[in-house]
Amino acid sequence: MITKKILIFGASGQIGRYCIRRFVKNNYKVIAVTRNLHKKGYILKTQAPIGYLDIVEENIFDFKKLEGLISNVDVCINLIGILYESGRANSFENIHKKFPKKLAEICNDKKVHLIHLSALGLDKAQDSRYAQSKISGEKEIEKFTPNATIIKPSLVYSVDDNLTTKFMSILSLLPIFPLYYKGNTKFTPIHVSDLAELIFFVVSKEIYSKKIEAVGPEVISFREIIIKLMNCINKKRILLPLPLPFAKFSAFFFQLLPTPLITLDQLKLLKYDNVKSENSLTNYDIGCPSKLFFEDTVMKYSFNWREGGQFSKKIKD
Repeated sequence: MITKKILIFGASGQIGRYCIRRFVKNNYKVIAVTRNLHKKGYILKTQAPIGYLDIVEENIFDFKKLEGLISNVDVCINLIGILYESGRANSFENIHKKFPKKLAEICNDKKVHLIHLSALGLDKAQDSRYAQSKISGEKEIEKFTPNATIIKPSLVYSVDDNLTTKFMSILSLLPIFPLYYKGNTKFTPIHVSDLAELIFFVVSKEIYSKKIEAVGPEVISFREIIIKLMNCINKKRILLPLPLPFAKFSAFFFQLLPTPLITLDQLKLLKYDNVKSENSLTNYDIGCPSKLFFEDTVMKYSFNWREGGQFSKKIKD
């Protein structure tokens, strides 16, 4: 028996797919919004049994149609975010501020619980346009929908991510890996299944008007992340700290790629630790701790980048 209807924006991404599976497992009906049904529909259709998932192709800036969608649900979850800008429509201003603001206005009017995914470690990054747009979006939501729940995750990883998979691809091919800021920036990586569990927890326990920082069970530096990934694929590489001028020079060219390896704005973000804020509320505080540790979890899918693939010798028992 279906209990609640959940509307998810950004449903075809790694977090969205895990959320769909978590909700339908507990008899929630999910309406997944995608910009391109032809491209993303076949992926989404595999995430839930018949009757528990509707897939809708929609322009997120067609506000009249958004009102119609939100009118028929109990909870609206916004997972849409970008790491770099591409064109006028996909700007930080539009995606991280204007769209959440409109969602907040509609959800407040329709009495729908809004859950918004932001990011951790933004407050100190005054020089990052990404960070400031995310903060602006949070402020708009708090202004127009005081009962909204804002979740701020650290690095989110899984076999479907663009973090561990990208780095293991590079490490499997190149003998040298560059370290920005000497690799000292600290992170609290959280596996996507732990994040999806937190989102489900917030909905099922009806947690309103909170900012929750979503962190994993360990604090590790960027250098340690790369070392753990090298362990996982059984490779030894030279880790080369890049002086800031060279780092900026490389980021300038990397951001020109169709899918940038790193942008100048992301380089600015890397200056700041991505860890729990002082006096903040975390997933641990509300009774939803993360369970998965970084290296142990990545090891389970790292065979894709090891010589011999799934038949390669295991590094750990």
